[in-house]
Amino acid sequence: MIKKIQTAKTLLEALPYIKRYANEVFVIKYGGSAQTSPELKDKFAQDIILLYLVGIKPVIVHGGGKKINELLDKLEIKSEFVDGLRVTTKQVMEVVEMVLGGNINSEITTLLNFHGAKALGISGKDANFITAKPKADGKYGLVGEITNIDDKVIKNLLNDKFIPVIAPIASANEVGHPGFNINADLAASRVASAIGAKKVIFMTDITGVLDKEKNLLDTLTEDEIKAYKKDGTITGGMIPKVDACLEAIDGGVEKAHIIDGRVEHSLLLEILTSEGVGTVIKK
Repeated sequence: MIKKIQTAKTLLEALPYIKRYANEVFVIKYGGSAQTSPELKDKFAQDIILLYLVGIKPVIVHGGGKKINELLDKLEIKSEFVDGLRVTTKQVMEVVEMVLGGNINSEITTLLNFHGAKALGISGKDANFITAKPKADGKYGLVGEITNIDDKVIKNLLNDKFIPVIAPIASANEVGHPGFNINADLAASRVASAIGAKKVIFMTDITGVLDKEKNLLDTLTEDEIKAYKKDGTITGGMIPKVDACLEAIDGGVEKAHIIDGRVEHSLLLEILTSEGVGTVIKK
């Protein structure tokens, strides 16, 4: 009986958040271990379905760097990294599109549909809804910098009760061009801004943004992030994550979250409980 009462209390704790976020759009960047573990994949799908059924409108943007690396190795295609970015040749771009636009996108969409959603997988090339130009004048090959997002494509899908699942590949809007490889974090940020999302949530392989003593920083502002960058608290791979968060906030998104995708149901814990489990970045 005590366990049942606790379950009821947990459900009641979620009620104010369900009321608050009904009909709001949440963009979720899905990657890391949550995307490679069979158990976590299923938990992620369950979380998305629950959000969908209580009236929240999820939009998923996914990465896939690990699977891209694995296929490139199998095909013995060499790729180099400059400034932390994969230099994307035409040959590498074919593999990127095969993995992101085919394998991973289809897998996520199929899993969500199996659990009862109406999910639809697309890439930025579909209807040219994401267009881009070469980043840094082509220094990184076919790595792209987003120039435009046609928000109507995603809004129409949401109005038709679909869950869009987006592969971060952009169109050059040019006949015969192979397209551009887009950083999934930045794609999620720009999509969130373009469609007027309430939140953007980045699922990662760490608990959130940590201080120098490895304690979780629950909330951060832009000024605090600048200070933490300056003193070396925020370094390495966390820098592009917080930059993507700030870009979304500057673009009108109310809050950006960085959470640990390795924790079962971390998405629900962050959105539907008072304490949350990650770092919230806001104005």
